[in-house]
Parts: sequence; structure tokens; C-alpha cells
Amino acid sequence: MDYVNLGATGLKVSRICLGTMTFGSSQWRDWVLDYDDSKPFFARAIEAGINFFDTADMYSLGVSEEVTGRALRELGVPRHQVVVATKVYNPMGEDPNERGLSRKHIMHAIDDSLQRLGMDYVDLYQIHRFDKETPIEETLEALTDVVRAGKALYIGASSMYAWQFAKMLEVSDHNGLSKFVAMQNHYNLIYREEEREMVPLCLDQGVGLIPWSPLARGFLAGNRSKEGRGETTRAKSDAFAHRMYYEEDDFRVVDRLTEVAAARGASNAQVALAWLLAKPGVTAPIIGASKMAHLDEAISALEITLSDEEIAALEEPYRPHPVLGHG
Repeated sequence: MDYVNLGATGLKVSRICLGTMTFGSSQWRDWVLDYDDSKPFFARAIEAGINFFDTADMYSLGVSEEVTGRALRELGVPRHQVVVATKVYNPMGEDPNERGLSRKHIMHAIDDSLQRLGMDYVDLYQIHRFDKETPIEETLEALTDVVRAGKALYIGASSMYAWQFAKMLEVSDHNGLSKFVAMQNHYNLIYREEEREMVPLCLDQGVGLIPWSPLARGFLAGNRSKEGRGETTRAKSDAFAHRMYYEEDDFRVVDRLTEVAAARGASNAQVALAWLLAKPGVTAPIIGASKMAHLDEAISALEITLSDEEIAALEEPYRPHPVLGHG
């Protein structure tokens, strides 16, 4: 396993991050694995040298955090040897203050997350989306207090417009507040709109990229069609993926990916991840896995170095997309 700095920080993270939305409660989504089925994925990740784990309070309405913390404890992993990230923003109840990025919500959300994780601190505390209803200063002051209290070591952000992120970075600088060190954005071979503004902004500001949906929710695996949704439980019931992908241009990208992968004797997933790992500023794609083969493929992608010709071939069919994933 390779380890790199997260953005401009001194924090060392594995080049693969295990995302835990798949682990939690099957009552939340039918494709989510319950604890006993989830634990082996954490064991395999640790065995492979993965030290970076990403969850969120909203995943399985908190159960994913519980599963993540319990699995790491039961596997006997010392707390200082893992980097644990979670997120705040999405609704966690019916009360109007159980959502968003107000000071009130952030202050009780971090405590709730730590209790579920069974940890004294998280390494990376991320805002899951931009909150248009809360002043940026209020959010950043609250996040800074979370860091000063030792409940989080670093703060990060997720999908938003580049102008919004630039504004937040400027407020941090101007007021001496904690600065975002990571951007968890929507970025893969099918969706490359982030290359226009967000990626250059993060490169300029020393913000590490930890892309979500690096395989376009499995679409890049090459087993989807317009008529069929795929083979896995998640593929069959994932309406979100159908809103995001499945355009004619998307299938053309997958066809090209399949050609390049076949010529290499590799899988679509391996080559798609190798492409993303080679992009400037990308620290660690966040991998979701519901089958052990998914995780093993992601780990093996680290061994693939694509040529300039292969990268050009993979990128050639791409056509512009509307902005996707900010909602």
C-alpha cells in the first residue's frame, strides 16, 4: 500500500479510502450489509494496509458509524493507526435543528457521531454539502471550535460549486479559522466537470481530493444497459444512479474503457481507478464495496500505471455534463 499526504497536511493516508455507506443497516437500504457481513471488509482493508475510512452520520441513520467504530475496535486496530472521517449536514431527525450547518447542529452532531463511533475524536470532519441557509462564518467558527476542542483534527468539505468553496476558503483565511484540507467531490471517467474549476482550485489551495463514486456507482464496471440496471441488489434499486448516469455518451465512455481494459488484461474497475489515481491532486478515491472482489479490484488498481496513450483514449469519448451530485 502506498501512503501520501492528505492535501497540504502532514497526515498520511492510504491511496485507497474505504467508504462505509454500504455497511450499516439493511433496513435503511436493501443493498446495505449488516454488521456480521460488513466486518470482513474492514479486516481485508486493514490486511491490505488501508488506513483511511470514510463514513457519515446519515449513512443508515448513524448505524454505519456504529459499525465502523465497532469493527475497528474488534479487529484490535490501535486508534492512532487509522484515519477516520465522518460528515455532517443531512437530516438526522424531524427537528428543524437536526440538519444543516448551523452552530447548534454541528455542536451536537459531532458529539453524536463520536458516541456512535466510540471514539474521542475523528481525524477528518466534513461538511456533506453547502448550506445556503447558514452564514459561512457561523459554520466555520463552529468547525474551528470542534477542532480546538480536540474532537476533530482536520476539516473537509464535499460537493459544491467552486465559487462556494473559494468563498469558504477566503473566510477561513481572513478570520484565522480552520481551513478545509480535503474536498470529497463527484469525479470519475463519466463525470469530469470538476476538472473545469474545482480541481484547479484545490490544486492551487493545497486541498486534497478524495473523490466519491469513482466507479460511477458501479456503472463503469460495464455490466449495465439501458434496459437492465445491473446484477447487484444496489444496481437494481439505485434510482440515484439512474438520475446521474445512463446517457448515450456515458455508454460510449464505458465502451472505450472496456476496450482499454481488455487490451491490458485488466478489469474495467481496475483501469477506471488507475485513471483517477493518476489525476493531479487526487489523494485517495473512496471505494464502496458490497462484494469482496470489489475491494480486491480497487487494491490491485494501485499496481496499474496507464500510458499517456491509454489515458488519451479513455478521455476522448467524454462529452460535457450538467452539474451532478451537489444536491
